[in-house]
Amino acid sequence: MSKTNRFHACATCRHYQVIKLPEQNIYRCSRLGFETKPHYAFNCWQPKDKVLQLMKKHGIRVEDHNNERT
Repeated sequence: MSKTNRFHACATCRHYQVIKLPEQNIYRCSRLGFETKPHYAFNCWQPKDKVLQLMKKHGIRVEDHNNERT
């Protein structure tokens, strides 16, 4: 049984974007090109540097996510 990574969500990914419009905010993935929600989690997740640091601090095993930076 694998542990769930509590940091794994779209809002913590380096490709997550928030587009602020006068009437609403749009949350999207710049890599995949479609709208998403902050709590969604996809297998293509690439955590932001600050998230990687927090994961290491909390003893969560961090796989090498730095190879796929864009």
